[in-house]
Amino acid sequence: MLLRYFYDRTLAHASYMVGCQRAKEAVIVDPGRDIGQYLEASEREGVKIVAVAETHIHADYVSGARELADRIGAKLYVSDEGPAEWKYRYAAEYSHCLCKDGDKFSIGKIDFEVVHTPGHTPESISFVLTDRGGGATSPMGIFSGDFVFVGSIGRPDLLEEAAGMMGTAEVGARQLFHSVERFRDLPDHLQVWPAHGAGSACGKGLGAIPSSTVGYEKLFNPALQHHDEEEFVHYILADQPEAPRYFAVMKRVNKEGPKVLGPYVAPKYCEPGCLDKVLDEGAVVDLRAPADFSANHAPGTLNIPAGMLAGWAGWLLDYDEPLRLIAEPGQLSEAVRVLNKIGLDEVVGVFSANELAEAGLMQGAYRTATPQELAEQIAAGDVTLVDVRAQGEWEAGHIPQAEHYFLGKLKDSHGEITRDKPVVTQCQSGMRSSIAASVFTDAGYDVINMTGGYAAWQKAGFPTELGGACEGGSACVSH
Repeated sequence: MLLRYFYDRTLAHASYMVGCQRAKEAVIVDPGRDIGQYLEASEREGVKIVAVAETHIHADYVSGARELADRIGAKLYVSDEGPAEWKYRYAAEYSHCLCKDGDKFSIGKIDFEVVHTPGHTPESISFVLTDRGGGATSPMGIFSGDFVFVGSIGRPDLLEEAAGMMGTAEVGARQLFHSVERFRDLPDHLQVWPAHGAGSACGKGLGAIPSSTVGYEKLFNPALQHHDEEEFVHYILADQPEAPRYFAVMKRVNKEGPKVLGPYVAPKYCEPGCLDKVLDEGAVVDLRAPADFSANHAPGTLNIPAGMLAGWAGWLLDYDEPLRLIAEPGQLSEAVRVLNKIGLDEVVGVFSANELAEAGLMQGAYRTATPQELAEQIAAGDVTLVDVRAQGEWEAGHIPQAEHYFLGKLKDSHGEITRDKPVVTQCQSGMRSSIAASVFTDAGYDVINMTGGYAAWQKAGFPTELGGACEGGSACVSH
């Protein structure tokens, strides 16, 4: 048997190639949209990709299942479990098998058994693998998708938190409890191959180790230590990370069928003179480093540094509007690929920062300052300090005078903040707050970004406090 692991660090997403070397055939489990990596691996390993097996309708990235089916004729093995609204609508266009609990299929000498494991989503399935080519008569592992991770399990509240399907979180939590009971019945020696690692928003506290075993997770996975249903439900619904709003878009896209991209085509080059016109049509995102953007940028543009696109573009950009980038040639193809992975397909143009500067269009700027330079103004209330970190970070410790406005929701909530004094943006290190600074600058605020963020504030020995809110005052506002 051939088993190859692919990991997309930008999305904390794991996918797998499972091949039968005798049959020279392979299946891709939970593929990402960038299918080039699988095509290259199949050629290198001397196997033909004949199938795709998907554990559920993903919410955090665009699946590559349709791309593989359309471009190379791979057969789709997808769930037929769950209610009618959670069926794959595009599968009938291709060779496919709709899988239910207990179903089996094979790729050469490798057998897959379908196990319905609802909770994260109603249609979620896992695949138990047996390698008959090696003489085995019992399973060796399970592709658990977003059901069981290393050190965690899939969150059941995404449909409610991101897709607005009210009342589904507790139902999902109870389904998940019973799925976990089935997991506990599996042999301890089975390897566990999940679809995500540390950093994914599909669960809380995911481990960074790529794989585990059923026995190890039974012993040490915190979620598997709760044997009482009510206790489990309380545990799994508490303290989940923020659910990115674009997850609802991903669910719809992956259910209905993503656009088939085909080979990469570079966005159209834009002349500097058309900047004002395109700003009226949609967003223009500057991919430069925060230090460059703060010193000079085109007014009306948003700064999301290239390395932060996967984490924040889906939160801050409108999926219904065309998108243009300010990028250099070496950044462009990777930036487009990252945006495509989260369903932002309408990247229609690109500007050169140097050409915009030469045309005199980079007249915007905002200030930066260290905690030492800002401490006196913050203490005196001469500035509005806005902490844009996640809720869990805020509760673990924050600056007493800060107001909490999470970055992912800032475009909708920043209007609540007074304009009668400068706004200081702050995160843990100064990177996320630089994105926030560009949002405030575009909205006409007088902005200062705190370099070094909360970490530098703590290191300098300035006051902090714990908890979700303080006792009274505007600093207790949380969004």
